Amino acid sequence: MDIPPAPQTEKPLLTIRLCQPRGFCAGVDRAIQIVVLALKKYGAPVYVRHEIVHNRYVVEGLEAKGAVFVEELDEIPLEHRRQPVVFSAHGVPKSVPADAKARELFYLDATCPLVSKVHKQAMRHQRLGRHVVLIGHAGHPEVIGTMGQLPTGAVSLVETVEDAERYQPVDPDNLGFVTQTTLSVEDTAGVIARLRQRFPNLQAPAADSICYATTNRQDAVKETADGADLYLIVGAPNSSNSRRLVEVAERAGAARALLVQRASEIPWETVDGIRTLGLSAGASAPEIIVDEIIEAFKTRFDVKVELAVTATETEEFPVMRDLRDVELTKADMAFVNG
Repeated sequence: MDIPPAPQTEKPLLTIRLCQPRGFCAGVDRAIQIVVLALKKYGAPVYVRHEIVHNRYVVEGLEAKGAVFVEELDEIPLEHRRQPVVFSAHGVPKSVPADAKARELFYLDATCPLVSKVHKQAMRHQRLGRHVVLIGHAGHPEVIGTMGQLPTGAVSLVETVEDAERYQPVDPDNLGFVTQTTLSVEDTAGVIARLRQRFPNLQAPAADSICYATTNRQDAVKETADGADLYLIVGAPNSSNSRRLVEVAERAGAARALLVQRASEIPWETVDGIRTLGLSAGASAPEIIVDEIIEAFKTRFDVKVELAVTATETEEFPVMRDLRDVELTKADMAFVNG
C-alpha cells in the first residue's frame, strides 16, 4: 500500500517593497575604492584612521585584505610611516593632516566631496565675518571634522529645535549656518526655521548641505512606508543616515521600523503575520546584505519583490590622481560596489 506524501505547509505570502536607490553612495564607493587601490599599489598594511565608513562588513572585509584600522595616528609604528594612512569618508579636522605631516606620514584623504563642500561653506561664512552655526549631532565624525576646519570658538553646534531656542550668539546679526550632510531633511528644516525666526539675518550656505544620496534614500522610504507592517533599514547603529531612515519610515506610516546589520539580527519571532515589508539600506551598507535578508525571508515566506524606483543616481567621485593607474580585478570591483 502506497503511503501518500505528507502535505506541504504553504508559506505565507509576503510582499517586499525594495527601495531604489539604496545602499552605497558615490562618496562611500570612492572611500572604499581608495583603500582597495592603496592596498594594490603599496601593499599591506594600509592604515585607516577610524572606520572608513560605518559598516562592520566593509571594515572586516578590508581588514582581511590587509587594512589596519587605528583611532589615532600615534598608533602607526614608526617603521610603517611610509605606508599609506587613509582618512575616512566623514572628514577630519585640519589638525589631523597637520599631525600626519609632522610625523612624516604618507596620507590619502578619502573625505566625501560633499562633506568637503560643507567644510568650504563653513570657511566661507567665517571669511565673510560670520559666526558659524553647525546643525548636526554631537560626537559624529563628520561634525568633529567640520568643526575642526575653523579655530576653536568659531563654530556653535545646534542639534535640536530646543537648542535653537536656547542659543545665544555674541553677534546675532552675523551668523551663517551649515548642516551635517546625513541628517533628515525634516529635522534640519525645523531647526533652521526656528533659527531664522530668532535671527532674521542668518545666512544660508551657498548650496544645500544635505547630500543627494541622503535625500534620495529618504524619499524612497517615504514613498514605500505607508501600509508596511515592518520596515527594515540595513545599516550600522553608528550610521547617522541609516538611523534617520528608520525615523523617516516610522513618520511616513510604517507600523514598525528597525535598523539591522545582518539577517541574523532580525527578530524572527515577531515577524509572523506580516504581509508587507519595506526594505532599504543606508549609504554605507553593501548590497550583499540586502540580498542576504531577502533570501532569509524567502525561507519563511512566499516572497514577491516589488522594486520602488524613485530616483536614478549617476554620480561618480573620482579617486586621487596617484591611484588612477591601478587596475582592480573583478573580485575587487565586486567588493567596492557592495
